[in-house]
Amino acid sequence: MALRFGVEEEYFVVDPGSREVVPRAAAVVRRAAAALGDRASSELVEFLAEAKTSPCDDSDKLDEQIRSMRAAMAGAAAGAGVRLAATGTPVLGDLVPAPISAGARYAASRATYRALDDEQCICSCHVHVEMPDPEHAVQVSNHLRPWLPTLLALTANSPFWAGRDTGHACWRVMAWARWPVAGPPPYFASHAHYEDLVGTLLDCGALMDTGTIFWDVRPSARLPTVEVRLADVAPTASEAAVFAALVRALVQTSLAAVEAGEPAPAPSQEMLRAAYWLAARDGLAGRGVDVRTGRPAGFRELAGDLLARVLPALRDAGDLDRVARGVRRLLAGGTGAERQRAAHRARGLLTDVVDSVLLRDAPARS
Repeated sequence: MALRFGVEEEYFVVDPGSREVVPRAAAVVRRAAAALGDRASSELVEFLAEAKTSPCDDSDKLDEQIRSMRAAMAGAAAGAGVRLAATGTPVLGDLVPAPISAGARYAASRATYRALDDEQCICSCHVHVEMPDPEHAVQVSNHLRPWLPTLLALTANSPFWAGRDTGHACWRVMAWARWPVAGPPPYFASHAHYEDLVGTLLDCGALMDTGTIFWDVRPSARLPTVEVRLADVAPTASEAAVFAALVRALVQTSLAAVEAGEPAPAPSQEMLRAAYWLAARDGLAGRGVDVRTGRPAGFRELAGDLLARVLPALRDAGDLDRVARGVRRLLAGGTGAERQRAAHRARGLLTDVVDSVLLRDAPARS
């Protein structure tokens, strides 16, 4: 039986004229709440608005939820006189220091993390997949670790930052890497090992609370899920649904491996860090490293290995056609980062880049 799953997405609030980010998220969220309730929310920085789906048991339902969710958020933004952009980093705008949202928790974050909050202008996609218990979530995390750089390469959608091309396909992950508890998770011997490390990080002040565990895979502190949170927000709803289905298949495959007693590969943090940087620099078009073997490998090749790994889970869930078509589109048409750069090359205008990633207020097929 396929595991239930759901998606959280963040979007930039942009001015419809200048296309620069503007601190109007609270107004968008207030309007979106009429359709989405508490599934629409603000974030640390007032440039960002967040929305989430309900748990789903199949990809068609999730796809429709993502489309209707995006349409509701886009309509709310239009009502507030702004637009929403689905890109991992802000293309245009005066970003530093970023305007921090009101509230005691965000004030505590500013006191703890200081200038890190000033540049926390990134939008990601989080996929939650249900788990039997936290022990399984931690063991599944171990099995996911070797595939994280490939997932990162597939979802790169943040080449621009505040008016300049960073030279990276995913600049968001480079900005994120400065945080004390972020990036690829360590290998954990058990959930007790995980809890012990988290306790130490809390005690020493590297974590403000369990909500600031920003590893790219973590057992959710709020839900009975494992949370995969390494991707840039997808430019389209269909790409978000494909990514979520791929993640669920990888989690399902990993859970089966855990229950069969298969040991997880244990690449070093140093190797994973290098693989992350290579994926972030060049995305799917680049060469990276297969962290399972330590040998150089192209990310297109690694994407094929990933699909082969999860093929039975995709077939069992009825997702094989959706994911295979989605990956073929990425291989043929490029990732979000490549398409953003193509939009810029056409006329040399960064406003065209923003326009290419704007959310639409009708849930049409994308």
